Amino acid sequence: MTFAATPSPSPRPPQRSRARRFIPLGIAAWMVLEIWLLTVVAGATNGLTVFLLLVAGVIVGGYAIKRAGRRAWQNLTEGFQAESDPSAPRKPASSGERQSGSGNTVPMAGGLLLMVPGLLSDVLGLLCLFPPTGKLIQRRAEKLLTRRASYAPGSFGDAFQQARMHRPDGKVVQGEVIRDDQPPSPRRQDPPLTG
Repeated sequence: MTFAATPSPSPRPPQRSRARRFIPLGIAAWMVLEIWLLTVVAGATNGLTVFLLLVAGVIVGGYAIKRAGRRAWQNLTEGFQAESDPSAPRKPASSGERQSGSGNTVPMAGGLLLMVPGLLSDVLGLLCLFPPTGKLIQRRAEKLLTRRASYAPGSFGDAFQQARMHRPDGKVVQGEVIRDDQPPSPRRQDPPLTG
């Protein structure tokens, strides 16, 4: 049985992280901007033009996602075939191609952004699909994701950290919770197999 000191209750409620505070506001502002931009374009041209732009975005986005999905599937099957046949020669990675990933995430995100109704999301989707800007976006995203960051308590990143117990003096003790509250379930007795 493991016992630990329970932390004293905090006089203040835990603070919400900045991301949890501003993401809903950012999404609402994005939607308002998209709707305003669609009405401006519809006023400058006509509703049919806006409708055709939105339909073209869905079609091109679907094609981009399908193409990136096929490439990912092909890379996966090639990887399995290379593992099952050790005598097959391994293809060396070129300077622009890394072993860590196949590079299908940014084109899929670009296709998804094209499929979302709106002109700003279409521009961002096209930036993801254009090779030079797509590689730049991928490098920046990899840097952001691999950077060692300290997560604020209660933030989204903290949810993926290990369970920790905070002592009143601020020290962190890693461990696991073992409950002896419930009696152990009775052992299952199966009848012997007869042959």
